[in-house]
Amino acid sequence: MNSANPILSGTVVLKADELGRIEITERDGVRVIRRDVAAARWWARAFARRAAAREARALRKLHGIDGVPALLGWDGRELLRGYIAGAPMQQAQPRDRAYYKQALRLLAVLHRRGIVHNDLAKEPNWLVREDGRPALVDFQIAWTRGRRGALFRLLAREDLRHLLKHKRTYCPEALSVRQRAILDTPAPHARLWRATGKRLYKLIARRIFGYWDNEGQGRVRD
Repeated sequence: MNSANPILSGTVVLKADELGRIEITERDGVRVIRRDVAAARWWARAFARRAAAREARALRKLHGIDGVPALLGWDGRELLRGYIAGAPMQQAQPRDRAYYKQALRLLAVLHRRGIVHNDLAKEPNWLVREDGRPALVDFQIAWTRGRRGALFRLLAREDLRHLLKHKRTYCPEALSVRQRAILDTPAPHARLWRATGKRLYKLIARRIFGYWDNEGQGRVRD
């Protein structure tokens, strides 16, 4: 999650919860995003470390792709990634058809590299950059195995469907007939999730992590 190009004076905390801290800071005069796993609660630290390691693997495989942060460092306690200036989708509310065309292309590049994001229902994971182009952040639960079998294709389709849901929210007139059909046919695991685990997930996310709806921002923990 990046904020809309804030003016830094020191460090700006974006999120601090049981899984650690995410902040904008500077290293050698360059603005970066820092994920501090050491700041996680003791009982969540192992999970937070695995999630950060997964993000590092995904960013390493996506090196050089415009619209994805560069991996700058991961030492098991601190993950550093490049800063992308822009605003999260729920703030920018992109209504330009070009944004969604470019977002589809970006998603296709991810999938060709063998990466599925797996968390694109959350609007903060989509950025609208200063020039209007899309970017993606937060690869903590990404598929990074690289193998593109039946499960990969199923998950990749859900990435696409979540993007189309956002397009339906902000630019519905641009949806094609095929895209509407994709929206109307969620994958079996997505239907099962909505019918069973989603309510429990929301309860845990809200009560423990302070997350609300699809914004996924969490609270800033004292």
